[in-house]
Amino acid sequence: MLLAIDAGNTNIVFAVYDGDKPRAQWRAATHTERTSDEYAMWLSQLLAQEGLSFARLDAAIIATVVPALLFDLRNLCRKYLKTEPLIVGDPALDMGMKANVERPQSVGADRLCNTVAAHERYKGAVIVVDFGTATNFDIVAENGDFDGSVIAPGANLSIEALHQAAALLPRVAIHRAQQVIGRDTVASMQSGVYWGYVGLIDGLITRIKAEYGKPMTVVATGGLAHLFRPDIPAIEHIEPDLTIRGLMLIHARNAKQA
Repeated sequence: MLLAIDAGNTNIVFAVYDGDKPRAQWRAATHTERTSDEYAMWLSQLLAQEGLSFARLDAAIIATVVPALLFDLRNLCRKYLKTEPLIVGDPALDMGMKANVERPQSVGADRLCNTVAAHERYKGAVIVVDFGTATNFDIVAENGDFDGSVIAPGANLSIEALHQAAALLPRVAIHRAQQVIGRDTVASMQSGVYWGYVGLIDGLITRIKAEYGKPMTVVATGGLAHLFRPDIPAIEHIEPDLTIRGLMLIHARNAKQA
């Protein structure tokens, strides 16, 4: 069985795959000070609840956009799974695609995984809208290559920056405001962030399609995708596990060649 690890700026997702079938998945907050042994204690209990154990995991793959996490995540795999994990971003790894950008090595590992998974699932060109710490709009070409992107601040990041920069503005949760015009500070902030992001996302999708000049399927992933989708008709599909599936596909591709 495969342990796939997607380590982002906010959360780390651990998923177990039995072949191409997902068996279990867990999410933890990202803390760079957490050690491999601490990960192992937490993960072993969750595995046991699913009737699994480290002994049944014989392969691993890691994608991380937080370099400080890689040492302990790699040690987790070496020490407790007795396996050397594949690392997305390793030049020796066969991704089955290339990044058509000026600095391919700068493209985040999670975005490469999303590209691989989106191409496997949908025909033609794709826009992947990833609602993470940043809101990424990644372009997947018809042949599966990463063909450029747009990066905007994430909605949570924006609302936190608003609170930090303005002394009188409170910290609020993102919420779908029923009315655009707020009648108090909290409602006004929630409206500004929610409806502002609806406009941002809808507008960028429209501009990307016009500039790319080809039919494009729009796929959303990330924690806030379900919140925003009802007001953004341009989003055609939601794939909450796109990154993890990409990890599984990349591992399967390289395992065949080993």
